[in-house]
Amino acid sequence: MIILNIIISNASDKPIYEQICTQIKDLIITGQLKEGDALPSMRFLAKELRVSVITTKRAYEELERDGFITTLPGKGSFVAGTNLELIREENLKRIEQHMLQIKELAARCSLSLEDLQEMLALFYTP
Repeated sequence: MIILNIIISNASDKPIYEQICTQIKDLIITGQLKEGDALPSMRFLAKELRVSVITTKRAYEELERDGFITTLPGKGSFVAGTNLELIREENLKRIEQHMLQIKELAARCSLSLEDLQEMLALFYTP
């Protein structure tokens, strides 16, 4: 079983189960958790994070629904096989969220689309 370094912020506007879910997804997407790796039991994780088992259960259910983990009754939860399309979609969602924030900040500064494109071009060096 792998020990997860999950940090819960009570100041965050995101629910705790979502914070857990996001951080586990990050570990899978970045390859720190690999296919077949066993996740801590819901009870163990709840105890470690000092949250309700219901909270960790909801996080695991979301991860399973999204295809990131599989749960085998009596055996535990494991990182699912890598689905490159799933990871791509997850990254696209993150990019879109950041772009929305950029658009809002740009509007406050009266930046045009062309200004933003120029700024992106400066950072985009493959």
